[in-house]
Amino acid sequence: MGCGGDLIHEKVRALWAVRKNCRRMPHRSCFCKHAHSNSNPLLLKLLQVPTSHIKTTLDQEMPSLQSSHPSWDFLVTSLFPSSSDKARLVLEWILEKMLKENAKDCDIFSKLIFLCGKVKDVLLGMRVFSSMEAIGVKPNSMVFNSLISVCLSSYNVVTALSLFEIMESSESYKPDSHTYNMFISAFSKSGNVDAMLAWYSAKKAAAGFGPDLQMFESLISGCVNSRTFEIADAIFEEMMTSGIVPSASILESMLNGICKQKRLDRAEEFFKLAIDSGWEVNENMADQLIALYHQQGKVEEMEALFETVTNPCVITTSVLARLHCGIVKIYAMLDRLDDVEFAVGRMLKQGLSFTSADDVEKVICSYFRREAYDRLDIFLECLKSDYVLNKSTYDLLISGYKRAHLLEKVDRVMKDLKSAGLA
Repeated sequence: MGCGGDLIHEKVRALWAVRKNCRRMPHRSCFCKHAHSNSNPLLLKLLQVPTSHIKTTLDQEMPSLQSSHPSWDFLVTSLFPSSSDKARLVLEWILEKMLKENAKDCDIFSKLIFLCGKVKDVLLGMRVFSSMEAIGVKPNSMVFNSLISVCLSSYNVVTALSLFEIMESSESYKPDSHTYNMFISAFSKSGNVDAMLAWYSAKKAAAGFGPDLQMFESLISGCVNSRTFEIADAIFEEMMTSGIVPSASILESMLNGICKQKRLDRAEEFFKLAIDSGWEVNENMADQLIALYHQQGKVEEMEALFETVTNPCVITTSVLARLHCGIVKIYAMLDRLDDVEFAVGRMLKQGLSFTSADDVEKVICSYFRREAYDRLDIFLECLKSDYVLNKSTYDLLISGYKRAHLLEKVDRVMKDLKSAGLA
């Protein structure tokens, strides 16, 4: 590569040496189930064997990397929550195999470095880079991007910035659009809006880098989370002007920001805009809007919106069910039982039903407050064909009937509870 390339690689080696002498930042504990672990024999075996047997198990199961193509991403991310050491040993084993088999594909090294970010191990990422360089594989922008990603995932911004400077001074692996997006995303997640916007400006100033969806998602999310709503609005307008269609994530963030400001009229307007534009309106957006109506007790306004978005129906069944349930719940909270029953009937006629036990229980509580026990029986009967009561709902019915001294109804609910296998 010449003297310039050697100097750049020396900088990377120096960065690695510095990192080796630094304490690793602690990663956050994560307690989650291993998705599909039962259907992945290798993962199941790695979860069961002692840490000291990880590499020998991999040797037995996979004699050669070239002949086996497991999902390393899935394997490493599934191991990491319960055993970071096992996840790192898998990555070390992959590197050792790649070197033994004389792998020369730069993209494979880049993917391995990226996986080091999944376990938040900067040292291992640097080690992969050094090993790649030692066997004569020249890095590209993707490799450096992966290394920066590892640093940012470990909250090591200083090293990430140093790597960016190395890219800027190079001829072969200049920063690309993804490089800038990674910094924008990292500062968005950390809540450093000033730094996020500085990288946004830097990207716009860099030659040949146009706007893209990933960038706008990070920018708008960062602004909304930091409550810089005016900037979020301006960025959204810029995105619209550029002709980029907003993703569901962007729409959620924008509506979330509007709802945080308690601007119901604007929230309604934005929701209608999304539907009229044919954008992806999801359940989270419906829930955000419904919550704002609930806070302000604006059920008539919600009914008016409901008419506009269901005629003609241009939203998914799940979103429509959320809106139906939202109206029912407001009426129930206001103890307007006639309206509750009308709204429930309207929903059931459209082949929809309740989406959560909480909504059903809000209605039941309204019947109890009004002491409308016979009407409650009719409501429960209507639910039978479309909705299955859970234990908390049965418990609510039992306690409510007990307070009203309706012991026959208590006995009936107890029998239903046993028949449902929930007793």
